[in-house]
Amino acid sequence: MKYRIGLGLAAILAATAASAEAVKPTQVVFEDGAISASLSGMPGDAANGAALMNKGSGNCIACHSVSALSDLPFHGEVGPPLDGAGDRWSEADLRGIVADAKMMFDGTVMPSFYKTSGFTRLGDAYTGKAHGEDEVQPLLTAQEIEDVVAFLVTLKDE
Repeated sequence: MKYRIGLGLAAILAATAASAEAVKPTQVVFEDGAISASLSGMPGDAANGAALMNKGSGNCIACHSVSALSDLPFHGEVGPPLDGAGDRWSEADLRGIVADAKMMFDGTVMPSFYKTSGFTRLGDAYTGKAHGEDEVQPLLTAQEIEDVVAFLVTLKDE
């Protein structure tokens, strides 16, 4: 009986994952800079979000300090500290900020992590040539955005 229930639950989870389709970067709907719905259709993984804060295309701590990640070296001071981010902004606000902070904060230097168009002469690595518009990939995937947001909402003032 337990085996059948486990198989049934696995089938439901697989069907849910298969039906969840990521919102394409060009189809994201911002409302006053916020994005109310999940970009991936799946919940974020806060542990993976914390890992993305320090590596790869995320590397948030290059510009922000985060006390919860005090074991990591070289926190930046370009952006505001992220301590208390989960109290200052809603999940929708955080999703919008991570996806494209320029939609909420005009003039910010924070990169757009889920954007693939509208750039001014986006270079193709070190070739000296411009990217074609259809070749650009976002810095973070829809699920990685959800993961980072899941971590950020845990950062509460104590």
